[in-house]
Amino acid sequence: MNQEIRLFGAIAIRPAVLALIPRFEAATGLIVAAKWEVNPAVKKQIDAGEPFDLVIINPPMVDDLIASGKVEPGSQVAFGRIGMGVAARAGSRPLDIGSVEAFKHALQSAGSIAYASDGSSGAYFSGLLDRLGIAEEVKPKLVAAPGGQTAAAVGRGEAELGVVPVTSILAAAPDVMLVGRFPAELQSYIDFAIGIGASARDAEAARQLSEFLVSAAIDDMLAARGVERR
Repeated sequence: MNQEIRLFGAIAIRPAVLALIPRFEAATGLIVAAKWEVNPAVKKQIDAGEPFDLVIINPPMVDDLIASGKVEPGSQVAFGRIGMGVAARAGSRPLDIGSVEAFKHALQSAGSIAYASDGSSGAYFSGLLDRLGIAEEVKPKLVAAPGGQTAAAVGRGEAELGVVPVTSILAAAPDVMLVGRFPAELQSYIDFAIGIGASARDAEAARQLSEFLVSAAIDDMLAARGVERR
């Protein structure tokens, strides 16, 4: 049995999964070597031949990887979903984003807003500004941040607010605080699924990790880090 499992996953779920890996390793004696990119980059790199044993990305991308022979058919399982939130520097004044109008006003009043320019959340936010009718007003304030760095950019003072998956905001504490989640009417959840590589070096070891990541025993730990189970 190979003792190292190559996990390739989306940056949005990195904080939650990294916190769980030591527990899995202690229980099984297996080692997890994790690599993280934004969702589109994960699939692109796998399509280009990046070796992996287990992948965690958006469900449609797992479906595509099954169709292309990269992921084992029948191995796909739901992992969880992450909602969008607003970040500010720790100690900032309280901000009301509890309604659609309050959310719009907060964006219009902010001096600058960081967003993930190359990720799924950034694409959603750009479209949301159009839906709200404030795109022309707000887009000049946007600060494009590379994947995984949106909340950190707020902590460094490069933007007043940040819009990013809740997991990334919680992981950036204590420099960054979660102002709140998007109002229910505007909320968008990013779903994630797990797939086992068709060329996994040790399919049984990868299956053990997959089963651990979907087990009810870790639901509370995931919830504390912003991942919701269905």
